[in-house]
Amino acid sequence: MGKSYKSLKKNQKSMQDITRDLFVSIAAFAGIFGIVYVFLMTRNKERMAMLERGVDPTLFTSKSNSKSHTLKLGMLCVGIAIGILLGNLLYKNDWLDESVAYLSMIFLCGGMSLILNFIIDRWIKN
Repeated sequence: MGKSYKSLKKNQKSMQDITRDLFVSIAAFAGIFGIVYVFLMTRNKERMAMLERGVDPTLFTSKSNSKSHTLKLGMLCVGIAIGILLGNLLYKNDWLDESVAYLSMIFLCGGMSLILNFIIDRWIKN
């Protein structure tokens, strides 16, 4: 047969676990949806009020380049990936505890990538 009854029972989730996971997933989705909905509706109402007062609609257009957002996101993802690799290196060589190694390297490399992105953006604009 292969697996015993105890090992199968150990790997099964109870109905309480499944229900808890379902409620947490629904609550997380509802929370994120609610925050985005309130943000967008508030922004829309604010813009409509400004238009009623006669404010120039060109204030609503973004002046930043979409390439800079893509560059920033790409550099942040690369920085986080490098941080995970360095954290793994520090943990496997017993230089730091696991949680300290991963968290510190992720934030350090992610932050350095954002600083580097700021320098690159400033250099491109000049």
